Amino acid sequence: MDLYLLGWILSSVLSLFALYSLIYDGKEKVNQRVDSVKSTDAGEIKSEKLNGDADVIIVGAGVAGAALAHTLGKDGRRVHVIERDLSEPDRIVGELLQPGGYLKLVELGLEDCVNNIDAQKVFGYALFKDGKHTRLSYPLEKFHSDVSGRSFHNGRFIQRMREKAASLPNVNLEQGTVISLLEEKGTIKGVQYKNKDGQELTAYAPLTIVCDGCFSNLRRSLCNPKVDNPSCFVGLVLENCELPCANHGHVILGDPSPILFYPISSSEVRCLVDVPGQKVPSISNGDMTKYLKTTVAPQVPPELYDAFIAAVDKGNIRTMPNRSMPADPRPTPGAVLMGDAFNMRHPLTGGGMTVALSDIVVLRNLLRPMRDLNDAPTLCKYLESFYTLRKPVASTINTLAGALYKVFSASPDQARKEMRQACFDYLSLGGLFSEGPISLLSGLNPRPLSLVLHFFAVAVFGVGRLLLPFPSPKRMWIGARLLSGASGIILPIIKAEGIRQMFFPAMVPAYYRTPPALQE
Repeated sequence: MDLYLLGWILSSVLSLFALYSLIYDGKEKVNQRVDSVKSTDAGEIKSEKLNGDADVIIVGAGVAGAALAHTLGKDGRRVHVIERDLSEPDRIVGELLQPGGYLKLVELGLEDCVNNIDAQKVFGYALFKDGKHTRLSYPLEKFHSDVSGRSFHNGRFIQRMREKAASLPNVNLEQGTVISLLEEKGTIKGVQYKNKDGQELTAYAPLTIVCDGCFSNLRRSLCNPKVDNPSCFVGLVLENCELPCANHGHVILGDPSPILFYPISSSEVRCLVDVPGQKVPSISNGDMTKYLKTTVAPQVPPELYDAFIAAVDKGNIRTMPNRSMPADPRPTPGAVLMGDAFNMRHPLTGGGMTVALSDIVVLRNLLRPMRDLNDAPTLCKYLESFYTLRKPVASTINTLAGALYKVFSASPDQARKEMRQACFDYLSLGGLFSEGPISLLSGLNPRPLSLVLHFFAVAVFGVGRLLLPFPSPKRMWIGARLLSGASGIILPIIKAEGIRQMFFPAMVPAYYRTPPALQE
């Protein structure tokens, strides 16, 4: 079977959807509506002392909180940030920023936060399966030469953003632990917290933004959390080794699930081993070392094998649960959720920071024309449009992450095996077949329709591989199960994200609730 012939057939099929995709272009109005308020001069916003010392309280100063504090502070808001621990974080995720996220960083004026932290440029991915590999490059030809992905130590990046936010005179960055939200007649008025000395204090502001991370203890009052724990990451740092494809993220389609490698400095490579389920082998009794050496190491590319074994022997092994949670907000006057406290997806595709930064751009542009944040019901009505305007970008990245994780994970089921192989071969065809999916993954073209078309094109491609050149009843049955399995993977994710909000946001009434233009 000539894969390129089948690829040509598939391209013809995809072209039939071209006219329909033009309809989707109308949804670019989502971004146009958000951008329509950008002409407002941020300097015109006058902060008036009304209900306290701050206009906005931000709970948490991670990627979302620190970026948001700088963004709102730069727009003239008085911002009070309360962060549990202001020392440099040490995490094994949040280390790869996709090009789409970098563009949002530029839009927010934070692009210099990736400077002077030994961040590495990332130009795409290398995909490995059964001794073969294919390289998938980001489509960056139309962008400035500085635009690419970035990978780095998460803590260094966060500290740079905290420093930049704290440099603004109207941003107060304080170490403390928020105990609860202060509610009065259904409206959030502020927070109760303990400062670093253990003293209980209260802080008031017209708007409280909760972005206290994936382990948020405040989200339950602002959303309906449905948290899933599909797997855990086991993290290692490989030292002084060269990746097979320089400046690329590496995804090994291993058994039982993917293994990731990407640079986090000029001399370090992060390895993340995905372990399905909520339990991992014990580190203390040596089970983890045995698992990494006997199960994982044989699947590692030869170029990285010695460095991988050395990292295991060094013993600095970290684990972290992977979580996913669709956004299901309960609009509450005076408060809004952001970041991982609000919405999570499997970190396989590295899309979390891109979603968070995109959300900040949407929220900033909605708030810019509003002088007075004290009208909580009106503000709440406008913030409902935030939940709709963010959907096309966020839902595309979320759905892709969940679907790819399931496709890339090994399975004893023959139909799932065929789907996994079809995905690898489809991406290996290059051209439209790799550029489309990598544009989605990179956040450069986050279109839900494009995602669905490519996902089912992979399924059709897989069925074609089974039926050509000569179909048999067994192969036809596997093909039918492949299509059914593909639907079973992606449709529940789309349903959880919200079909109407994801594909037809202009049909949601909240889409039209944008603030009036700022008056002179």
